[in-house]
Amino acid sequence: MHASLIHQTMSKAGRSVDWGFPRWRGYEAGREAVNVRLCDRAGCNEPGDCPAPKSPNKPDRWYFCQKHAAEYNKGWDYFAGLDKEEAAEREANETSENAGYKESAHYGWASSGDGTRSRDELRALELLGLETDAEFDDVKKAWRAKAKEVHPDVKPGDEEAAKAFQAYQLAYEVLRQAEERREWRGQP
Repeated sequence: MHASLIHQTMSKAGRSVDWGFPRWRGYEAGREAVNVRLCDRAGCNEPGDCPAPKSPNKPDRWYFCQKHAAEYNKGWDYFAGLDKEEAAEREANETSENAGYKESAHYGWASSGDGTRSRDELRALELLGLETDAEFDDVKKAWRAKAKEVHPDVKPGDEEAAKAFQAYQLAYEVLRQAEERREWRGQP
């Protein structure tokens, strides 16, 4: 009886069709259903992947779609229940450098501008003394002219000129990269 039990278990453990190479398995092997949480807004069938607090300082969350999360957050009062002094103190504590939520300096250049150009591009154009609708050829000309005036070879040892030269270099680089992105996207 013992030998027949061993024979039965060995016959069930046959070789797989893929000879130990999982990539050879068919696509149907990984088609499990995926759980998707729906938006908590009544009647919405979009995925609810944006958590929003149900009340201040509590762990309970609503899970909304992006549209309904934006709608919910628009009416949210972060300082509800605090008097003026407490609200000012909380804001000062959370905007200090030690709070951990300091905005990166990188994003200071990337905020929205006039709709066609970002704020960084507008600041760069202003630094080069150009209008907001200037072409990239105008940018090159203005950058060359301004950089020649304050170049370290022309004004050796002048720290103000060196700072101005670096600012012009940065402005040109910002505008050059923006122009490359426009060309890559096929925008005029």
